[in-house]
Amino acid sequence: MTMDTGPHDDVQDWLEAELADTLDEDFELEISEPALSMELRKIYNKAHPAQIDRRVYFQELIRLQSELIKLQDWVSHTGERIVVLFEGRDSAGKGGVIKRITQRLNPRICRVVALPAPTDREKTQWYFQRYVPHLPAAGEIVLFARSWYNRAGVERVMGFASPDQVEQFFDDVPEFERMLVRNGTRLVKYWFSITDEEQQMRFLMRTHDPMKQWKLSPMDLQSRVRWEQYTKAKEEMFARTNIPEAPWYIVEGNDKKRARLNCVDHLLSLIPYEPVPHEDIALPERVFNPEYERAVLPPELYVPSKY
Repeated sequence: MTMDTGPHDDVQDWLEAELADTLDEDFELEISEPALSMELRKIYNKAHPAQIDRRVYFQELIRLQSELIKLQDWVSHTGERIVVLFEGRDSAGKGGVIKRITQRLNPRICRVVALPAPTDREKTQWYFQRYVPHLPAAGEIVLFARSWYNRAGVERVMGFASPDQVEQFFDDVPEFERMLVRNGTRLVKYWFSITDEEQQMRFLMRTHDPMKQWKLSPMDLQSRVRWEQYTKAKEEMFARTNIPEAPWYIVEGNDKKRARLNCVDHLLSLIPYEPVPHEDIALPERVFNPEYERAVLPPELYVPSKY
């Protein structure tokens, strides 16, 4: 005797399939070091013996991402403006956490700004001028993957900015950020911190991984040579720009997965978002025209079904 499963079981099966697809998206993001040798894998695993359980990681990630959606709805509803700066050494994990924050959010509300090197024209402008157009309007969240703090870091260490320009930056940036906060912008600044040994290992992994070699730029390689100069620059940056209106928050980044969870959880804790009212969504009935005949499109318009 066959039992009629009914529409409820069909919906359950569909929801389970949707959840599986959602997890697949996360697994795709998590694929790493696909071309690494077994020896490099052993070295990496030995350096990270106490990694967070994968199931726990994904459960927490999805929970935090659901909270980010609530934050997004609150920002859109209230007209809040949020700016989050992500700074840190090369390969410290800034891009990884930005991907997880934006993965399920509306790009019209939450967007990422990653500016290239300034043009010759931009070099003649007020230093903050090229960043100002990217600041959020009401109901927007902007994530800066590196920011105006380039002047305190790479530009200073690599000699792209003169000592006078660096000093001018340190004089100006506290007041610039106070102006943003006074104007109603919520400004959050994160520094991703990794050890010398961890950065060396991540660079080594990238040199052996064709899918990640694009992440290694000449500036990245120079950052290894000038590790101590970057450290001194970072220490002065903290000392002179850690203001009450916009303090720095340091994310320990040696463990990528824990760093992502900790950063997102902390970001959510800083913002007093609340549930916002939503209208009930009702799917309208499809209008059916019995005289309509769907056109048959030529087969060459279709993408080949190779998979």
